[in-house]
Amino acid sequence: MNPQAKLIFTSSLLLGTTITISSNHWVMAWTGLEINTLAILPLISKSHHPRAIEAATKYFLVQATASTLVLFASMTNAWATGQWDITQLTHPVSCTILTSALAMKLGLVPFHFWFPEVLQGSPLTTGLLLSTAMKLPPIALLFMTSPSLNPTLLTTMAILSAALGGWMGLNQTQTRKILAFSSISHLGWMTIILTYNPKLTLLNFYLYALITAAVFLTLNIIKAMNLPALMTMWSKTPSLNAMLLLTLLSLAGLPPLTGFLPKWLILQELTKQDMAPTATIMALLSLLSLFFYLRLAYCATITLPPHTTNHMKLWHTNKPVNTSVAILVTTSAMLLPISPMIHTIV
Repeated sequence: MNPQAKLIFTSSLLLGTTITISSNHWVMAWTGLEINTLAILPLISKSHHPRAIEAATKYFLVQATASTLVLFASMTNAWATGQWDITQLTHPVSCTILTSALAMKLGLVPFHFWFPEVLQGSPLTTGLLLSTAMKLPPIALLFMTSPSLNPTLLTTMAILSAALGGWMGLNQTQTRKILAFSSISHLGWMTIILTYNPKLTLLNFYLYALITAAVFLTLNIIKAMNLPALMTMWSKTPSLNAMLLLTLLSLAGLPPLTGFLPKWLILQELTKQDMAPTATIMALLSLLSLFFYLRLAYCATITLPPHTTNHMKLWHTNKPVNTSVAILVTTSAMLLPISPMIHTIV
């Protein structure tokens, strides 16, 4: 892709996200979401492969529908209350429509079907943007409207997301699809705590974005699109593969790694809210995702590939690992000891 075009699209992504996060008026928030959608479409379809074009079309249709629903929710609220302010969303019908619209934008169950398909059709770097940066504006809108939203609806969607995200990822062999279902599962954890402690939702999102960025960039360096390709990577970059094991276990939420912190705090907060059964269900559902993270980690580091004669041997590279990847991988494994400081900041 032309560097100037890439610069324009990246700047537009930053602009759209900034407009949505900093706006008070619904129309400005909608404008930011639209700029974001239009800026990411060329990045999804840049390979001109039919799969990429299909992914871009699906993404456009879903995001356009969700944006229409956001406008409809805000107009219904303005019609009933005379308020265009984001934080003044009080009409119950508007709240329900907005929850559905933002769930569609994020890929929460039952609006999750588009996300794995779009991620599978995109390059890994665009997949990283779709999993992290593109989720920030809708999560910011959920954060701003959280006092008005229906807790029962959000809890139901969250439990279903954690269940289906873990369950549907079990059978996958494509790394991008596995990360898509992982994203759906993590969104469940972010949504369940939204009405009780919105700051924990943001903390979970930040740490999820950090760890996912480390996984996506590592897979991009070793060019592993599926599990068989991942199995042959131990000979190419052994140190990076060893760190990928820790990063995947951190994404699964195992102590003493960074990913344990948000799960720990969310379970603690749910118990404080007299929702111990819900906390138990969420903890048990995280075991489903743990299985496929362990499968990825096992393929990356422990096994030798079967039928070695069928695989082309990869040369060991002495090229140093990208500094940003090294920093991301380290922080995604080692932030738990400073969790009191992180908790006070957030």
